[in-house]
Amino acid sequence: MTIELEYSSSLNGASFLLFELKQVLKLKQLGLAKDEIRKRVKEENLFQFNNQGRIHRALPSVMKRAEAIGENLAALMLEGSIEMEKTLNLYAIMKTDLLFFEFMDEVIAEKLHNNDYLIEKKDINLFFTSKAEQSEKVAAWSDMNVEKLKRAYMQVLYESGMLRTRKGKELNRLIIDMQIRNHLTQIGEARYIHAMGE
Repeated sequence: MTIELEYSSSLNGASFLLFELKQVLKLKQLGLAKDEIRKRVKEENLFQFNNQGRIHRALPSVMKRAEAIGENLAALMLEGSIEMEKTLNLYAIMKTDLLFFEFMDEVIAEKLHNNDYLIEKKDINLFFTSKAEQSEKVAAWSDMNVEKLKRAYMQVLYESGMLRTRKGKELNRLIIDMQIRNHLTQIGEARYIHAMGE
C-alpha cells in the first residue's frame, strides 16, 4: 500500500509514540474498525495522556502508522523484542512522514554509510534550509515550528536507539532483525532499511 505523502510538521505533536502505537495495533488485531479504535482510545484514555488535546494531536499520526505497518509487521511488533519494536516504529514514522524519511535517507544514512557517527546542529540546519529552498510549504513554516521539528527529529533518533544520549551528537547503528529486513525487502521497501543506515 502506497500512501501519497506531502511534507508535514506533524511530528511536532506526535514524536515517537511507541507505547501508543502498540495500543492501537492491539485493538486492530482484535478486529476493531478505525472509528471504534479512536473511540476506545479517547474514552478509555489508552494512551494515558493527561489531557484530551494531546490525544487529539497524537491520534491521527498513530492511526496512520498503524495502517502503514501491515499485519505481519504488527504481529512482530507486538511479540518481538524492544529493539524490534523500536525499529518498526521508526519504519512506521518514515513511511508516514516524507520529510522525516528524507532526513533519515539524506542525512543519517549518508553519515552512517560514510562511518561518520556525529550528527551536528549544522547537519540538521542544512537539511531544513535545503528543503525550504525546494518546497514552498517548508519555506512558509515559522522559525518556531522548524525549531520544534528539529527537536522532534532528535527525540525520535534518541528513542529509536540511533542517538546514544538524549542531548548528545553520537549516532548508533541499529541492528535490524533479519525478519524485519527480509519482510521489507520482499515487499519492495528496502529503501527504509537503507535509510536506517544499513
